[in-house]
Amino acid sequence: MSVVIGVLVHARRQEVFRQAASTVTGTTARWGVHGAPEEVSDRLRELLSSPGVDGLLLGPHAYDAVRDQIPERMPVAVVRPGPLELALAVGRMRAEFPEHRRASIDSFDHHVIQEVATSLGVRHSALPYAPGQPVEEIVAHHREALRNGGVVLTPRRQVADSLRAEAPVVEVELPASTVRTQLQELALRVRADQAEDCRVAAGVFQIRDGDDVDRARAALREFLLQDPQLAGSWVENRGRRGLVLFGHKALLERATSDWQVVPGLQRAERDMNVRIAAGFGLGPSVREGISLAERAVVRAEAEPYSCGFVIQDSGVIIGPIGGSGRRAEFAYRDHSAELERLARDVGLSPTTLSRLVSLERELHGRAVSPSELATLMGITDPSGRRLIRKLGTAELVTSEGSAQPTRRGRPTRLYRLRLGDVLGGSAPE
Repeated sequence: MSVVIGVLVHARRQEVFRQAASTVTGTTARWGVHGAPEEVSDRLRELLSSPGVDGLLLGPHAYDAVRDQIPERMPVAVVRPGPLELALAVGRMRAEFPEHRRASIDSFDHHVIQEVATSLGVRHSALPYAPGQPVEEIVAHHREALRNGGVVLTPRRQVADSLRAEAPVVEVELPASTVRTQLQELALRVRADQAEDCRVAAGVFQIRDGDDVDRARAALREFLLQDPQLAGSWVENRGRRGLVLFGHKALLERATSDWQVVPGLQRAERDMNVRIAAGFGLGPSVREGISLAERAVVRAEAEPYSCGFVIQDSGVIIGPIGGSGRRAEFAYRDHSAELERLARDVGLSPTTLSRLVSLERELHGRAVSPSELATLMGITDPSGRRLIRKLGTAELVTSEGSAQPTRRGRPTRLYRLRLGDVLGGSAPE
C-alpha cells in the first residue's frame, strides 16, 4: 500500500519537489502549493481535510507558519538546506564573484555556518536560523554586515530579491536530492509507525475493593464495552485474574489519550465506589502483552489510589496514569552500560536520562524551549532550565535559535536534544 504524503511547498520550489517525489517509489504525493505566506494555513487545511494523508513534508518557513496547526501525532519532515547546499553556494560565490572573500550568511544553523565557512576559508557574518524570523530583520542584518563589502548568501528568495540591487547575491539552491532524502526518511518513518500501531496491546483491570467484587467486575466490563473509543477491542472477564482487554496499540493509545487516562476509571469510582488497578502491556505477541500487563497491574496495585501503569517490551514504563490526564513518570526499566556511564558523567539519574532519550524520539528532531521541556518532563520551569544547562555543558543539546511566544514577551532560546547521537546504538530502543 502506498504511503500518502502531503507536500506543502512554495510555487517556486514546486518543480524541485515534484522531481524528487517522482523518483520515490511506494509514496503518493498530495500537493498544497502556496504563493504567499498568508496562503500556507489554507493549503494545510486542504491537505489535512483530504482522506488518508499519512505524513507532511514542508519547508522551514511554511513549518514556522503552521506548526501549531499540525496534528500532534502527524509525522512531519522539514526540508532545509544543509552543509552541502551552503558549500555549493560558496563555490558559486567564488566562481561568480572571485574578487570577494567575505560573505554574509543567513538562515543556517550556527554550527553549519562555522563549519563550512571556516573549512572553505571564507570570512563571514552570520545570522543563524530562528523560527519566525522576519525578512526585514534578515535584510537589515545583511545591510549592516555588507558595509565593508562582501556577498549575500541566502536560501530565501525574498531576501535575495530585496538586496540584488545593492550587493552581489548568491541564492542557495535546494536540490532534488535533498528533498528526496527527506521524503524517503519520512515515508520509512510512516511505515514504521503504521507497523507499530498494528501491534497487539493488552490490558488487565483489577477491582481492588468493594462489597461485591464479582458484580463490580461485570459492571466494569460493560463500561468498557460501551466506551466508543474501545470499539473493536475484545474484553473478557477472567474472574480473579481480572478483566483482560485486547486491541491494536493505536486503538488503546487513542482510548487512553496517549497513555494518560485509564478508560472507565472515573465512571467506576463514581458509580460503583470501587478502586481500580489497571495494567497495559505492549509486546511482540498476545502472550507477551498479557504478561507485561499483569506486571503493570501489580505496580498499579501498590499505589494507594486508582491508577494504571504501562510496560512496553522495549523497557519503557509509563505511570501512574489515572483520570487527571497527567502522566507522572516516563522511565526505562533497564539501562545500557553506556547510558549508566553517561548519566554519571552528566550528573543525572539513569531514569532521567532515559526519559530524555524517549522524549527525543517523540520530538523527531523538533527543538524545544526550557519551559516546554519542563512541561514534557513533568518538572518545574526552573528545574527545566537547570536541566538544559547540565545537558548543554555535556554537549547533549544544541542551540537552535530563539522564538518569541508573545509579542511583548522576551524571546526564549530553543534547544534540540542530541542524546541519540552520543549514545548511538547503545541507547535503549
